[in-house]
Amino acid sequence: MSFLDVEMSLSGRRWVGPGVETERAAEVLLQQTGLPLALCQVLARRGVAAAETGPFLEPSLRELLPDPRSLRDMERAATRFLAAVKARQRIAVFADYDVDGGSSAALLLVWLRNMGCPATLYVPDRIDEGYGPNDAAMAGLAVSHDLIVCVDCGTLSHGPIAAAVGADVIVLDHHLGGETLPGAVAVVNPNRQDEDGALAHLCAAGVVFLLLVEVGRQLREDGRQGPDLMAFLDLVALATVADVAPLVGVNRAFVRQGLKVMARRDRAGLAALADLARMDTAPNAYHLGFLLGPRINAGGRIGQADLGARLLACNDPHEAAALAERLDLLNSERREVEAYVRAAALEQAEKRGFDAPLAWASGPGWHPGVVGIVASRLKEASNRPSIVIGFEGGIGKGSGRSLSGIDLGAPIQRLVAEGLLLKGGGHKMAAGLTVAEDKLDAAMARLSELLEKQGAHLGGAADLRLDGMLMPAAATVELAQQVDQAGPFGAGAPAPRYAFAGMQIRHAKRVGESHLKISFGDRGGPYIDAIAFGAFDGKLGPALENHGGARFHLAGRLDINSWRGRQSIQLRLEDAAVA
Repeated sequence: MSFLDVEMSLSGRRWVGPGVETERAAEVLLQQTGLPLALCQVLARRGVAAAETGPFLEPSLRELLPDPRSLRDMERAATRFLAAVKARQRIAVFADYDVDGGSSAALLLVWLRNMGCPATLYVPDRIDEGYGPNDAAMAGLAVSHDLIVCVDCGTLSHGPIAAAVGADVIVLDHHLGGETLPGAVAVVNPNRQDEDGALAHLCAAGVVFLLLVEVGRQLREDGRQGPDLMAFLDLVALATVADVAPLVGVNRAFVRQGLKVMARRDRAGLAALADLARMDTAPNAYHLGFLLGPRINAGGRIGQADLGARLLACNDPHEAAALAERLDLLNSERREVEAYVRAAALEQAEKRGFDAPLAWASGPGWHPGVVGIVASRLKEASNRPSIVIGFEGGIGKGSGRSLSGIDLGAPIQRLVAEGLLLKGGGHKMAAGLTVAEDKLDAAMARLSELLEKQGAHLGGAADLRLDGMLMPAAATVELAQQVDQAGPFGAGAPAPRYAFAGMQIRHAKRVGESHLKISFGDRGGPYIDAIAFGAFDGKLGPALENHGGARFHLAGRLDINSWRGRQSIQLRLEDAAVA
């Protein structure tokens, strides 16, 4: 039975409440722990038992950090890396152009700088070079370097790594591995095919951090001390959230501790970017994913590829301010480009229909720097794995995003093996590809066929899962703070969502081009504010703006809004239905 009898909301979704077992588990937790009911509901949904609540609410990095040597090749990688440091060899860091790649590179660059061993940064241009190592770049770096460390890339780069003649190569990655590995000194990757998958949730920056933990252990065995790695956790947290890694296990500790480090504002680049993004409260996962992450990504998407990594590694406040301003400007340009491609892609995909296992769109001149973002929007609109491809000169470069439980990376790799794609790779939830225009239709048909075998065609519009119902009087800052103890929230750990039944809208105001702010409440009770981002991209905004006095069921997440030192509760409105 649907929650509040909402079978079809304004966004086309059915509302689903907590199951009976979850409600019973929450009551048991309430009785055994004395924690607030709202918090117990979140813990019950996450499957946390009473005896586990303490460690879960205060995740300890010391307790959750895995042994780095549990990853294949880790000890070999750390030994070779440390040997290069001791011998003052020339080291280059070859990084992907996204937040995870930039954060991974910055971890190594800052660590090496602190050890008095500066390194060279190389980030390939998205347009001219594409993703990952290429023959020319690797051969060029090998001429003037003894060691090349590839971060957030390299697992499938057999040819380019072979081209690095005269230099050793270490790969620190998390993308899905193939049947064979390239000829590197070490390939450290929790998603190698010969790994057990226990650490598959790590992003590349998490893998790099584990390398530095192992390097620190080897240093201590030699009677030496390395930099304080706890101070590096802001970079790991940023990458974990921005790369949409599941916030489970050690990732929760990375983000929780990393946010505390970030709040100290010791990293010049992040402090400068936070100021430009007008972050006037303590950082949280939302800030990482939606304010900082897109700006850092902007350089790799439509600007200079290495800007993000340089900003994160920068220790000069004046240089950091200049880099942050450049990235902020590029992010504004990126939004304009994205809006054009998004409108065209959605229109094309809707004409094709959302009944198939795969939603896809392609077009000439679509900027490869925004196709991944647009694929995410298409996935949200269709509730299907989605691919968006931009063509130039008969060659298409595309990105894909998948749904939970549907592996996109493996089918993409299979299409490469079958000759339908020129290149392709990634992981379960995200992948990239290169395709010749004359093979586009055949490739998409084959990919659709492979995704259908996983059940990608079975879902209708995505259900909106709610944790319970609240009255405006119960939605307080204190309640939001209690619920936040179960965070951080994000991929693999969705924030709790609550419904407000039969609410009356007092004020409704359009903000910018597509957002909506409202104030709502019940008869005679308090009113609270809500904001719905992108509300006018669908039916939600127009319906609530022109409410005509009608009552609505409203659903979303609780936020704490800070203004001039005062805190108030705010609903991040995600959906509504006529009451």
